[in-house]
Amino acid sequence: MSDLDAHLLIVDDDERIRDLLKKFLMRNGFLVTAARDAAHARRVLSGLDFDMIVLDVMMPGEDGVSLTRSLRETHTTPILLLTARGETEHRIAGLEAGADDYLAKPFEPKELLLRISAILRRMPDTPAEDTAPKILHLGPIRYDIERGEMWQGEDLVRLTATESQLMKIFSAQPGEAVSRTKLVEDLGRDRGQAQERAVDVQITRLRRKIEPNPKQPRYLQTVRGAGYMLAPD
Repeated sequence: MSDLDAHLLIVDDDERIRDLLKKFLMRNGFLVTAARDAAHARRVLSGLDFDMIVLDVMMPGEDGVSLTRSLRETHTTPILLLTARGETEHRIAGLEAGADDYLAKPFEPKELLLRISAILRRMPDTPAEDTAPKILHLGPIRYDIERGEMWQGEDLVRLTATESQLMKIFSAQPGEAVSRTKLVEDLGRDRGQAQERAVDVQITRLRRKIEPNPKQPRYLQTVRGAGYMLAPD
């Protein structure tokens, strides 16, 4: 996906920050819609589709983490959380709720652009019509490598942008362990223990979608000392 045709939804209760973000992102080629709180965002989302949601965590009423958790029930749209809370547990809570990434306030505008671009790059591309699909079988789950789609029977399994990228990484080398450091790098994130912990959270969420028993993974295995490995049937 090209950044230049991406439509972003900015959700922040601070009017000054909301307007600054909207003007800055529009100057950098994005189409931007703004919402003042979670309720406003829900109304906007009921009528429009977006390529990404940039969502403030600390808002009156329903907060950003709660809204993220709710949206994940019906939306796969990438979500970037903005938070003044620097503690790791609050960041992890956002990722567990379904966010694709987080950025702590205050932040440099350039870093926001880089994070947005990195997340948009994770979105699967639309394949050519004549491309023969390659399918991986994970028990009752089918993963179409070319389309980046996961199915259970006739039902499409919703994947977030980060989950889609993880499946793309693992499906490129099934049966081979991928280190947490390599996963952090391939996801376009900064190196460090905090980001490796964030990857662990994303792995846990992905296992809930593909494993009969996520606590005893059969298909997305932990390889001691080496990382994680996708082991299809």
